[in-house]
Amino acid sequence: MFCTVSTMTDGDYDYLIKLLALGDSGVGKTTFLYRYTDNKFNPKFITTVGIDFREKRVVYTATNSNGTTGKTFKVHLQLWDTAGQERFRSLTTAFFRDAMGFLLMFDLTSQQSFLNVRNWMSQLQANAYCENPDIVLVGNKADLADQREVQEKQAKELADKYGIPYFETSAATGSEVDKAVITLLDLVMKRMEQCVDKPAQEAPNGDGASKLAAPRPARKMRTVQPENCKIPPGNGISP
Repeated sequence: MFCTVSTMTDGDYDYLIKLLALGDSGVGKTTFLYRYTDNKFNPKFITTVGIDFREKRVVYTATNSNGTTGKTFKVHLQLWDTAGQERFRSLTTAFFRDAMGFLLMFDLTSQQSFLNVRNWMSQLQANAYCENPDIVLVGNKADLADQREVQEKQAKELADKYGIPYFETSAATGSEVDKAVITLLDLVMKRMEQCVDKPAQEAPNGDGASKLAAPRPARKMRTVQPENCKIPPGNGISP
């Protein structure tokens, strides 16, 4: 992990970041997000209908490759909770293009939910804002060890195949929940900073005016969309 994240309760913020949780119905997306935002567990949540979201403000501090402290940003996180049922699929996939990062979740006590990860990944690749969005694979309900159907080795092999991080979490105990979200936020922030701060490509005639990293007007929303590194609409600098 090359960042530190602490919670802030109010005040202005630098970035609005939308993250989206997806996966089969019943894998624990709602309780996972509730654990992250409120640090509480509610086993009585009803099935999400359509889409919902929770919010949290954090202070993100990057760590440079040499170990020194990097830039610090105040981030307003919107964590979107999607319905896993097939009948809501067209609605939920419509939100994929607006998210910058994805928590792809399955239930460690359900082999079928794990097998369906491939289907969710295909939908992500078809509907997300780019072909290689930032994704973290999450195996939830790690506290139910006696009911486990998916072995850690299986899940890690799938994550390695896709080139994404993998975490086994428990919304009930809070285990690894923060770490999974922070890892995803770190990936998103690094991508955003690469987009915003990428130096201008020098033109043959010497005109190196940057279309990728123009000077930032104070407190204005900035949309930066260089090739293979796009920021979805609605994400970026706060107004």
